[in-house]
Amino acid sequence: MARKRFTVEQIISKLREAEVELSQGLTVGRVCKKLGVAEQTYYRWRKEYGGIRTDQAKRLKELEKENVRLKRLLADAELDKAILREAASGNF
Repeated sequence: MARKRFTVEQIISKLREAEVELSQGLTVGRVCKKLGVAEQTYYRWRKEYGGIRTDQAKRLKELEKENVRLKRLLADAELDKAILREAASGNF
């Protein structure tokens, strides 16, 4: 079965919809089936996006992307320093 990728906005709207359904007395299994996701996916989404709004989730994703970019830059800089240190010591 093909895997679907949901945007942050879609995930948050599905979680809101699930909250409404659960408050009406449906079980988690039935709600997940209605949403078209597995129970594990629902619990993972709830853990990650449970109490945040759409704008906060967008900001979180932007910060995560920026963090990955900065880590990559730092790793490149450390590699350059190691190469220069090795070349300066004459062990080649």
